[in-house]
Amino acid sequence: MAARVLGTLTIGQAPRADIVPILDRHIPPAVRLIHRGVLDGLTRDEIAARYRPDRGEALLITRLQDGGAVELSRRRMREGVQDGLASLEHEGCEVILLLCTGSFAGLECREAWLVEPDHVIPAVIAGLIERRQLGIVVPLTGQITSESEKWRPLARPPLFAAASPYTGVDGALLAAGAELRATGAEAVLLDCIGFTERHRAALAPLGMAIILSNAVVAKAVGELLEG
Repeated sequence: MAARVLGTLTIGQAPRADIVPILDRHIPPAVRLIHRGVLDGLTRDEIAARYRPDRGEALLITRLQDGGAVELSRRRMREGVQDGLASLEHEGCEVILLLCTGSFAGLECREAWLVEPDHVIPAVIAGLIERRQLGIVVPLTGQITSESEKWRPLARPPLFAAASPYTGVDGALLAAGAELRATGAEAVLLDCIGFTERHRAALAPLGMAIILSNAVVAKAVGELLEG
C-alpha cells in the first residue's frame, strides 16, 4: 500500500524548522510529508512587491528561511495560499494542512482534505475552556481586531495581548502572559503557528495552562491520518 501523503503550506518559506518537529511528534511515521511555502524562492523585494500590506488592512506575519520575519497583506496572501493548495494537490497530497492560524475566506481543494487551523482551533478550545476565561496572545496588535471574529465559538469573549514569536525576546511574551493573568485569564492560547515549546516554557512561571495552536492542530491531523 502506498504511503499516505500530507502536504503543509506555510505563508512563509518552507520547511519551517520551528514547526516541523511539532508535526513530526504527532503525525504517524508512515505518512510522507511535503512542505511548501507561498514565499518559497522569493527575495524580500519580490515579497514586498506582491504582498506588502496597505495602511490599515489586516496583517499576517511569518518567518523566512533567513530567520527574519515579514509582515504581509492577508488580502493579497489569500490568492497565494489558494495557488499553493492547488500545487500541493497536484503533487498528490491527500490531506493539506495550512500552517497559518489567520482567517482566509473561501479556500478550497478539489479532492484533498483541507485542514484550516482557524476552523479547528476555536472549536477545540471552546470545548476545553467552556465558561472559563481564555487569554490569547497574537503576534501583532492589529490582529486583536482583524482575527477576533473566529473566536465566536467561545462562551466568553477572550482577553488579548500581543507578542511576536519571531523577535527572540521571551521577556515580551512573559509580560503579555502576565498581563492576561492579571486581567483574569485562566489559560493562555498562543495563537500563531510560530509559537513553539520554547515559548510555552517561557510562560511556565505564570503557573497556568499554556496551549500551543500548532500542537492542537498537529494532534488533530495526526488523528485524521491514523489507521
